[in-house]
Amino acid sequence: MRKLQNKLLAIVLATAAGGALALVSTGRAFDWPLAGQKNAKASVPVVVNETPLARDTKFTTSFSPVVKKVAPSVVNIFTTKTVKHPNGPDMSPFSSDPFLRRFFGDPNDEREGRSQKRSHKERSLGSGVIISKDGYILTNNHVVDGADEIKVALSKGTKEYDAKVIGRDPKTDITLLKIEADGLSYITLADSDKVEVGDVVMAIGNPFGIGQTVTMGIVSAVGRGGFGVEDYEDFIQTDASINPGNSGGPLVDAEGRLVGINTFIISRSGGNQGIGFAVPVNLARDVMERLRKDGSVVRGYLGVMIQDLTPDLAKEFDMAEQPGALVSGVTEKSAAAEAGLKSGDVIVEFNGKPIQDSRQLRLLASKTSPGTKVEVKVLRHGKEKTFSVTLKELPDQMAKAKGERDEESSSTSDALDGVEVGDITPAARRQFELPGDLKGALVTRVDPESVASEKGLKPGDVIEEINRKPVANADEAVEASKHVKNKRSLLRIWSRGGSHYVVVDESKGKS
Repeated sequence: MRKLQNKLLAIVLATAAGGALALVSTGRAFDWPLAGQKNAKASVPVVVNETPLARDTKFTTSFSPVVKKVAPSVVNIFTTKTVKHPNGPDMSPFSSDPFLRRFFGDPNDEREGRSQKRSHKERSLGSGVIISKDGYILTNNHVVDGADEIKVALSKGTKEYDAKVIGRDPKTDITLLKIEADGLSYITLADSDKVEVGDVVMAIGNPFGIGQTVTMGIVSAVGRGGFGVEDYEDFIQTDASINPGNSGGPLVDAEGRLVGINTFIISRSGGNQGIGFAVPVNLARDVMERLRKDGSVVRGYLGVMIQDLTPDLAKEFDMAEQPGALVSGVTEKSAAAEAGLKSGDVIVEFNGKPIQDSRQLRLLASKTSPGTKVEVKVLRHGKEKTFSVTLKELPDQMAKAKGERDEESSSTSDALDGVEVGDITPAARRQFELPGDLKGALVTRVDPESVASEKGLKPGDVIEEINRKPVANADEAVEASKHVKNKRSLLRIWSRGGSHYVVVDESKGKS
């Protein structure tokens, strides 16, 4: 199980290691080689019922018929992987607890010859759901990530099946498995776009390894994202109890149709606190079909760096309350660059669909195949413009810059109180891993008590524009800052591999 920790909250992926609640730090997942066949072209034979729920009916006194219908399609997933210890013997987290050593053994027991072990077998538990009678199973990628062996047990019976990975997509945390069986009970898929806040839902899985468990709640919210757990986030939020071991299991509606794959929780304790999240079945289904067909997911790439419009940014770009995604940078030779999009454009429509924010635009682009021609509508200086863009393929990796502080000489910006800037020298490019063609003023120091610091500026950032005017070096930045009116500056900042806009208003002072 993985966790994101801050002062108050932890984001926990709901799976258990060895039957105990294990918390480890969250990291980015990487694509691994696929075990599936890339020449498989047939679609997974799923059953889909897109009829909206009947929301005007009376509340039932029992969901037993729904559970009986769905439960046989829910499976337990057991994985085993080898964890190596190059610097010494097995450092099991259970070795400090005498009670747990009775069940997991003592790694320092010389009589068993275990003190010299440099690896150990780690076992994990999760859930999954059968989506076709011939044995296709949906689950979370983190449930099977790095596993040497994957076993699947049906809800009834003692037989276990060896599972093959058809394809994995860490960017959405979805994996498609296959077991060699036929005539299996399978679940019907719903249309998750028709799910509404307040709908009754049930989570089914194997929390803490105690056996199949059903919990009930409602849909608390839809379209949740911005957690940084996965690259593409569009979660259904629910208060149905989700705990470690539920990961990969189904979230179903009142008719027993699959609406989501349970994925993670937000919790102060690591256990359920009524805030759980599931990948919508429409997103999972799209990923599943591409995994079945190609063994991997190839995504469309627009080639823009985007951010949401804050009230301050909307004011600077004359946007009023118009939703959209602000283009903070355009990648050279990308689809967007070739079509004519520019930084400062606000994308308000993609392929005929209105854009509410940057997350929605990323999702829509990712679902579009490379080579597809789409119409992109933008607002530029308050006027509508439409571009025809042929999407390219999303690169596997995007460059990221990191670093502490440049020790070169600096100048102070008058308007940006507390910010010192310098020229981008060859040494600075190496230290902060700046692109060779990046121009601007390098931020060398930021007063931690300044408004600029509160807005996120830090050493190693590069100021590319001040109030829509490009700056090529420190002198130009200082000169441009002298002409800022009302101490309010719209900055375009390059930071950690991408550009974004930020408004720094010195007149308001640090909050």
